[in-house]
Amino acid sequence: MFWFWIIVGLIVMYILIKSVVIVNQYEMGLIFRLGKVAGILKPGVNIIIPLIDVPIKVDVRTKVIDIPPQEMITKDNAAVTIDAVIYYRVVDVDRALLEVQNYEYAIINLAQTTLRAIIGSMELDGVLDRREYINSKLLDTLDKDTDAWGVRVEKVELREIEPPKDIKDAMTQQMKAERLKRAAILEAEGEKQSKILKAEGIAQSLRIEAEGQAKAIKIVAEAAQQYFKDEAQLYKALDVTSLVLKDNTKYVISENVMDIAKKFVKQQ
Repeated sequence: MFWFWIIVGLIVMYILIKSVVIVNQYEMGLIFRLGKVAGILKPGVNIIIPLIDVPIKVDVRTKVIDIPPQEMITKDNAAVTIDAVIYYRVVDVDRALLEVQNYEYAIINLAQTTLRAIIGSMELDGVLDRREYINSKLLDTLDKDTDAWGVRVEKVELREIEPPKDIKDAMTQQMKAERLKRAAILEAEGEKQSKILKAEGIAQSLRIEAEGQAKAIKIVAEAAQQYFKDEAQLYKALDVTSLVLKDNTKYVISENVMDIAKKFVKQQ
């Protein structure tokens, strides 16, 4: 009898444990009762009927899935290997569980086929140069097609675009040539600028020197002009005095005196 009650107690405890379903805040879900949807699982504690109800929970946070690398053929028959990542989230739990068997696997396959179609319609140069266009085109297609599954594709990013080896080598050589060309142009521009600055420096030096010489000549000329002007006035005064007193009998000024005065002026 004792063991009977122990077994009954264990069964009751098992039923109580199985009748409680704890759902995290970032989860939602459905309750299937005998194969039919009987209710919705909400964050917190949910009560179900053990052995009859089957709870299925779905993470509704944004998730990231990798698109495995795959080789694709461009419009101009070049083989490229591309891989990508997709950011998505479940927005309708009912459709995510009822409309598609495995929405994550379905998204991966849909992304691969869509990406293959986009790359097949573009040439290699466009594939390499228009990454943002490919991302946008793939995002629009995936978001539209997965809407029926209750899934929203939020972002798509191409991680790697690997061209054929021969094309990759040619691109490397071209890049190297462009860098050498830019380096040569920069070096030539530097030499040109250096010569220009040097010439401007020489011109500036010559201009300053010429201005200095011009100022010196101007000062000398002004001084000479003033000096000769004063001397000319004195000569004129002495000449007038000599003419006035030449015939005067009261004052006799020797011509030697005039010569002495002129010499004195010159000395001054």
